[in-house]
Amino acid sequence: MSTTTTPSTPGRAAVPGPGGPDSRPAAAPRVVRQRRHRPGLIALSVALIAAGGLSGALLFTASGQRTAVLVVARDVPVGAAISDADLAPASLALDPAVKAVPVAKKKTMVGQRAAVALKAGALLSPGQVTSVSLVKAGEQLVGVALKPSQLPASRLAPGQKVVIVSTPDAAGQVAGGKPAEPVGAPKTVAATVVAVGVAAPATGVVVVDVAVPATDGPALAARVATGAIALILAPQEGS
Repeated sequence: MSTTTTPSTPGRAAVPGPGGPDSRPAAAPRVVRQRRHRPGLIALSVALIAAGGLSGALLFTASGQRTAVLVVARDVPVGAAISDADLAPASLALDPAVKAVPVAKKKTMVGQRAAVALKAGALLSPGQVTSVSLVKAGEQLVGVALKPSQLPASRLAPGQKVVIVSTPDAAGQVAGGKPAEPVGAPKTVAATVVAVGVAAPATGVVVVDVAVPATDGPALAARVATGAIALILAPQEGS
């Protein structure tokens, strides 16, 4: 019996015939889609990154520029004279919109008065100081010595409006040691607190400097010498 051999073509693999063990058709090759590059979008991204880096650099540079300014070292009541010990230097990074007093102007600040109540640790600004005295033209400064029972328990501060009231003295007492009834309304003098002294350790007496109209100054000083006075707080503006 003769056998016929089919020659194979060099370079090609034999393809099994129908019904063979691997008769499935060969899978088609996958086509890989190439991404389209958008030069405009890439340029925009690069520009945004560069802008962000520049902004960060400018911010870092600005924050590193510190200024030597004055801050309040301790509380200063309104109207009080500012001393050298009331101010201290500080190095701060400030926004250009913030108004501050440079350290170089400290000497010009000493001796001026606080236009507002200054709090320790706060930045000093030019608008918080004034060269205007609380004693205005046509007024006199009178020192009033007061015992604890002659003034309010509330702490007095320069700039406060007060009223000095005349009280019955020892010469006005009747028999039996009882004070005489005052005739009519007591005499009063409107005043402005200019300075408050320190209470004496033994007696607690405090000397309060007040500004009063020049016409009332001599009479008030004479009344202070008798000790027959009291100080009360007048209604403050805005209260």
